[in-house]
Amino acid sequence: MVPALILSSDSHVFEPPDLWTTRIDAAFRDRAPRMQRIDGADQLVVEADQVISGIGLISNAGARFESPETISGEGRFEDVPRGGYDPEQHLADMRLDGVAGEVLYPSQGLFYFRVADTPLMSAIFRAYNDWLAEFCRRDPSRLKGIAMINLDDVGDGIRELERAARLGLAGAMITEYPLEHRRYDQPEYEPFWAAAASLGMPLSLHTATRRQGKIRGAGEKTLRDASSRSTKAFYPALSLCDMIFSGVFERHPALTLAIVEFELSWAPNILAAMDYTYRERHGEAIYRFKDGMRPSDFFHRNVVLSFQEDAVGIRLRDVIGVDNMMWGSDYPHSESTFPRSRKILEEILAGVPDDEGVKIAGINTARVYRFDVARLARNDAHA
Repeated sequence: MVPALILSSDSHVFEPPDLWTTRIDAAFRDRAPRMQRIDGADQLVVEADQVISGIGLISNAGARFESPETISGEGRFEDVPRGGYDPEQHLADMRLDGVAGEVLYPSQGLFYFRVADTPLMSAIFRAYNDWLAEFCRRDPSRLKGIAMINLDDVGDGIRELERAARLGLAGAMITEYPLEHRRYDQPEYEPFWAAAASLGMPLSLHTATRRQGKIRGAGEKTLRDASSRSTKAFYPALSLCDMIFSGVFERHPALTLAIVEFELSWAPNILAAMDYTYRERHGEAIYRFKDGMRPSDFFHRNVVLSFQEDAVGIRLRDVIGVDNMMWGSDYPHSESTFPRSRKILEEILAGVPDDEGVKIAGINTARVYRFDVARLARNDAHA
């Protein structure tokens, strides 16, 4: 049985082509991201000629059901679902898909964590956050936006996080994996963790947001692209371990971390390995927790995982924790469950007790991002 309330913890907007060229601070306008047609396909370009990615994989909702052979990194803006950039159509698509509310991440913006110039990246993120807040104001009870935050300068990141909260955004995403010498075990991030906890802003590590390295799917096809996709949970797992082992969640018990679009089934191995390492490797430089807490205890208290179709992870839900699992549709990307989310979710939850399915399909997302469940139910009853 499909739960009555379905909320997507991982959906996306698709930024209009002129977002940054019209909204970015004037000092950066000549360097702003833009969409440029190259050899018949639209590419995301930054600075003079840095091609970041094509748009096909982030704009092709429904193709997996109708014509999967057409899916590629190549695409054109005129083929992007209008709901990606028009809030009215987005809400209509949610109704079509049977989804009551969505947590919204960027599409093109995922790739801009690779921008090398710190002030430029921060300017890109500010312009996006302004636009996203306007998008979500069309129906803030159903649309919860996630701000993009650059932590190259932690003080600047805190200011933008505070501004995002004032704009009404529901959380913030940071790079899934920072530069190697600035990983999340470093004390410089302490004021940021404190600010996020104080503001009640959940933080997200979303796929495709590494601060360095080649973006999957960009450039010539290689076997290593497939290898990178198949092992993509490696980097957020490192970030998670850095935060737990350095005591971030002990010092900031109200901080919530969402690991998004990496599925579920990688987590049990990491939980067991963290607890084993903590227990058996006393000589290593690991922060020692108070009150007999183990690394896995902080995961279960402070971390949630957003997944799409992980059947193995569902079977391992007793280890992962039902309260730590949130379903997401990934609309409007090529691998999205749209427009068949309710049917797919029914298949995913087959055999799962109703009380657990209700949490996985929506209640956990409502708790983390403060959806008003009673209001959504009233609105749906009068629709």
